[in-house]
Formats: sequence, C-alpha cells, structure tokens
Amino acid sequence: MPGLDGKVVAITGAGSGIGEATALLLAERGARLVLGARRSERLADLAGRIGKAGGAAVHIRTDVTRRDDLHALVALARERFGRLDVLVSNAGAGTISPLDDLRVDEWDQMVDVNIKGVLHGIGAALPVFRAQGTGHFITTASTAAFRIVPAMAVYAGTKIAVRAICEGLRQEAGDSLRVTTVSPGAVATDFADASTNPEVRARIAEMRDRIAIPPEAIARAVAFAIEQPATVDVNEIVVRPTAQN
Repeated sequence: MPGLDGKVVAITGAGSGIGEATALLLAERGARLVLGARRSERLADLAGRIGKAGGAAVHIRTDVTRRDDLHALVALARERFGRLDVLVSNAGAGTISPLDDLRVDEWDQMVDVNIKGVLHGIGAALPVFRAQGTGHFITTASTAAFRIVPAMAVYAGTKIAVRAICEGLRQEAGDSLRVTTVSPGAVATDFADASTNPEVRARIAEMRDRIAIPPEAIARAVAFAIEQPATVDVNEIVVRPTAQN
C-alpha cells in the first residue's frame, strides 16, 4: 500500500499540539485515523473536523498510563477499519522543574506517561503487527534526549529511555516492522504550561514565543516516515528550529 492513502493510523495524545496536527495532515493525505487522548471533547471535535473534510476518523478516550486503554485503542482500529498499520505514540508529560524542587509526583508522572505509556503501546500493537506481518511504530521523543539542560533532568531521562527502547525494538523487529523516533525541539504548543515552577514555565514560554516552529513541522516528519516504501525504515528524525542551540 503506497504512501498514506488508506493506511490506518492510531495516534495517542491526539487532542492538541503535535498529535492534532499529525492527525489533520495524515487525514488530508488519505489515512484513516484512530484518535486517542484523555480529553474526549477535543477528540470528538477533531474527528468531526476530519469527517467534514471528507476524511475518516474514530476516537476513544485514552490514558496511556493504563494498559487497557492502549489495547482498546488498537482494538478500535481493528474493529472499525480491519487492521492497524501505524501506531504514533505521541502522548507525553513535560512537568519540568529543578531537582531541588523535589516534585516527586511529577517525576512519577513523566515516567508513567513518557516511558510506560510507550511500552503499553508496544505491548498492545506488537502482537497485532506480528500477526499482520507488517506495522510501523512511530514515537515522539525530544531533543532533550540529545542535550540535557538544568530543570530537565527527569524529562530528558525519560526521552533517553524512549530512544533506547525504540532502538531495541528496531533491532528485534525483523524485516517486516518499521520503527521511527521523531525528536522535536521547541514547538509552538502548550508544553510550557505543564511546568508548575513559575520561573521554568516563563523561560520555556519565552523560548517558544521567540523561536518555536509550528506542530505541523513535526507532522510532516511523521508523514515522511510513513510514506517511504515498505523496505525503507527511517529510524530517527530530529526536527528543531534553526535558531535552537
């Protein structure tokens, strides 16, 4: 099946930002979407917009920290469209703060969402991909996995872990499954709002307002990876603003 037309793509964290932009672009290019996020009203609105534009999208409330939710997302794809071609694990938590803040609950949240959420998606989709003989894992990491800065130690650690897990998955995948990690830099989303440290939140927001690229830039990277021939596996894509260090 060349390109994106007709492909069934499930996206976590689809309610806003990169996930929303990716859903809209892939639908525009002919993919059939299965949308997952915690905010059901956002998913319903997005699916409605895709439908009005002539696309196909279904949705289900998905909390990636819950294994059953990921299995339900994959099951919905198979129930409605007969298969699942791509899982985009995009849901993420970025409650960044200095370690001295000791916001341990927020550390736990980042581990649960950023690492366990990816593993739960792999656990749900891998048996389906194996049975089909084809499938594509795409995971949103971060440039924080390449460059660690103050206040982002735990967040960066989760994204380094994601890259390691995906590289291990790639090596185990064999010649029929594809694995792609997309690492965004500063993107114009509400990422900064997650931080409960006022100084960190202000600093991230200032950088976003000054140099951030639109989420559509990341969506295009996702589409690029999917659109390659089945024998081509684009393993890592780093997309950052030209002005970002």
